[in-house]
Amino acid sequence: MVTVKNICCIGAGYVGGPTCAVIAYKCHDIKVTIVDLNAARIAAWNSDKLPIYEPGLDEVVFDRRGKNLFFSTDVDSAINEADLIFVSVNTPTKKSGMGAGMAADLAYVESATRRIAEVAKSSKIVVEKSTVPCRTAQSMRTILEANSTPELKFQILSNPEFLAEGTAINDLLHPDRVLIGALQTEDGIAAQNALVEVYTHWVPKERVITTNLWSSELSKLAANAMLAQRISSINALSAICEATGADVDEVAYACGRDSRLGPKFLKASVGFGGSCFQKDILNLVYLSQQLNLPEVAAYWNQVVIMNEYQKKRFVRQIISTLFNTITNKKIAVLGFAFKKDTGDTRESAAITLIKDFIQESARVAIYDPKVEHEQIYMDLSEPGVVDTRKELEKQITICSNAYEACEGADAVVIVTEWDEFRDDQLDYAKIYASMHKPAFLFDGRLLVNAAKLRKIGFKVNVIGKNELAGTA
Repeated sequence: MVTVKNICCIGAGYVGGPTCAVIAYKCHDIKVTIVDLNAARIAAWNSDKLPIYEPGLDEVVFDRRGKNLFFSTDVDSAINEADLIFVSVNTPTKKSGMGAGMAADLAYVESATRRIAEVAKSSKIVVEKSTVPCRTAQSMRTILEANSTPELKFQILSNPEFLAEGTAINDLLHPDRVLIGALQTEDGIAAQNALVEVYTHWVPKERVITTNLWSSELSKLAANAMLAQRISSINALSAICEATGADVDEVAYACGRDSRLGPKFLKASVGFGGSCFQKDILNLVYLSQQLNLPEVAAYWNQVVIMNEYQKKRFVRQIISTLFNTITNKKIAVLGFAFKKDTGDTRESAAITLIKDFIQESARVAIYDPKVEHEQIYMDLSEPGVVDTRKELEKQITICSNAYEACEGADAVVIVTEWDEFRDDQLDYAKIYASMHKPAFLFDGRLLVNAAKLRKIGFKVNVIGKNELAGTA
């Protein structure tokens, strides 16, 4: 039986950092070293201001850092010392070449695997932590086996993360399930049991699921695809609600009370974002195409199409409500992160909306409580030969609070469901007084009480509801 005493994690990002910090926090007998080639990122992990905002992360890191939790740029030493290595590097969607726009770019996974193969002097358990397409472990295995000897063996496990940003630490401390996939060989199962031992330091044994390698890889994509599918389903219904006078909140509540469906992920919105949903579905679409399953590919692709449609539909509604033009009008956008309680902007609906507003020659004022100003500029600039930053700065203003963003605005658009934008937190009467009249408010997150704001004087549009609100 292999006992894990030393863990190395390659990649100090959103997944590797919090996951391995919690392992160190719960397993004082295991030394955990998180390595990354990005020296600035490692310096941030070693400082008082961590590179990631996640509730509860600070106290976990500060409690164990320097005791059994270390952050380093010395990748080779960490690989050599470790019994078990998590590969937790970025797997972005490919921008060019075969499968561009859909397939995952596995270049970082491959280079990490090659580094392990070149450097390792003793047998290792290598664990796929990054979200990867099904059968990625096959290519990792080929590389590692080509470099193994009778004394030096590599076992590959798949241990996908199921973290939601904003609740990642709680998800790690109290997971619904921990999934560990292994090749169904004697050595594979022994490696699987070694990782089970690590997690059962704090996770009840019945919550640790062991499967074969391929089931584990596919389960991660499947879970995200099904969650995103629920959001696209309720968003599709929100369009019908607006056209018929039904209220999407009431419809979602009525459906959610069915115990077979349950209430989660039935909140209509301007569309889902985040680093995983779209990437994982497109991965599934590409995988289905590669396996010559075009109907399956088309089925999952529709979830993404629906999400894009929802964002475009919201923009169209804003423009048509503002008398079919937003040229030179000031639009206040509240929220830029893809959801509340995170500073992450990846695939955020705000990016699509604001780019469309800019194309329509609007002036856009943006406020988000957590997202760094530089990140907003980066997300809205078009990378390439021509730097659009100067042009961009003429059309957008990044504000330090909601009141500043809304002052003199023609319309307020709620894009992220931050609690501070609720009508019991924000003084909407003050905002109304400072705006151009008629003052329009578009709620893309079902966050505010429309009736209350209409009494103040706002013209309110809410996704999935029409103004008659069932009165006619």
